[in-house]
Amino acid sequence: MMDQFLLAHGAGQSGDKLLDDCLNQLCDIPPEANFGFLYLSDALADSAGPLIERLKRATGITAWVGTVGIGIIGGATEYYDEPAMAIMLAGFNEADYQLLPNLREDNASLSAGLADWCGANDFNVGLLHADPQTANLQPLLARLDDEIPAAFLIGGISSSRGRNAQFAEQVFQGGISGALFSQAVPIMTNLTQGCCPIGPRHVVTQCESNILHSLDDRPALDVLTEEVGEVIAQDWQQAAGYIFAGIVNKHSDLDDYSIRQLVGIDPDSKLVAIGDHLEHNDEIIFCKRDGSTALEDMERMLLQLKKRCPSTIKGGVYVSCLGRGREQFGDHSEEARFIHSVLGDFPLVGFFANGEIHKSALYGFTGVLTLFV
Repeated sequence: MMDQFLLAHGAGQSGDKLLDDCLNQLCDIPPEANFGFLYLSDALADSAGPLIERLKRATGITAWVGTVGIGIIGGATEYYDEPAMAIMLAGFNEADYQLLPNLREDNASLSAGLADWCGANDFNVGLLHADPQTANLQPLLARLDDEIPAAFLIGGISSSRGRNAQFAEQVFQGGISGALFSQAVPIMTNLTQGCCPIGPRHVVTQCESNILHSLDDRPALDVLTEEVGEVIAQDWQQAAGYIFAGIVNKHSDLDDYSIRQLVGIDPDSKLVAIGDHLEHNDEIIFCKRDGSTALEDMERMLLQLKKRCPSTIKGGVYVSCLGRGREQFGDHSEEARFIHSVLGDFPLVGFFANGEIHKSALYGFTGVLTLFV
């Protein structure tokens, strides 16, 4: 593996000119570089195919993974609303990684060769990118998780105002693609929630699809009102941008939950509707979301990584929710800059996603940081 990955990024020009600029930043590419991460702003989605072919010719690297985002990250800079590109070059032993070709619901099984490679490893980390229009994405992830021994799947769902595109050597639409790494590639990853609980877990005792009838055998709205207080409960429309429901991920601790929005309140019937399907005996935590809460949890996540981290980080990939970034931290790349303020300077690429993947589950309003060390 390379001692440190190579990074190049830029914005504000055509795709070809941005690629020329990035190639100049990369300068002399060492022969051990054999793997590329590529994130493009959605303004360049239609140019992804030709850009990747140019990258292959210019670098000699055929293994490329990545996706498009409404916002992308290069180093300590967040790029929005303009053509932008972030490239990171790495070097791995060829026996220690495999590209994951495009998998869809009707074709979700690994090839025999890839299954054999996974079976020969004790542990596999998968960096995945998924299309937001893919139906039944969570079951597809679960099936993939079952097929890969000791899998730890991370990544995110593409975001775009136009074409959704993923890269795994070539350009795909729909399904999931990415790369798998064996236990021989040292990887650390952690997740930060954009919210914090305001009360204990509650058991769903009656529900219908996404509608909560009762929690702990009490009317759902009564439970929610008690936790948020009468002042917030007077204006549920305004509270919807501040109060969320966390669906507790089964067989995990209190901190592991998937945030979903409140999408409806029925004061007369005391019902609460959230943005996801619910089942009897699911557990719910009501949470609050604001900038200070998100920053505190992000600092916790980064300090945990720093404590486990060696002195040098070779490179990293950060997948953050579209509801974070400039929406939650500010317009001056505060989220990306905060990562470097805690962990120091290292090559970093990533994007702002329609949903995040961590431990093979789908999340929202989170940030997933993956470090190669």
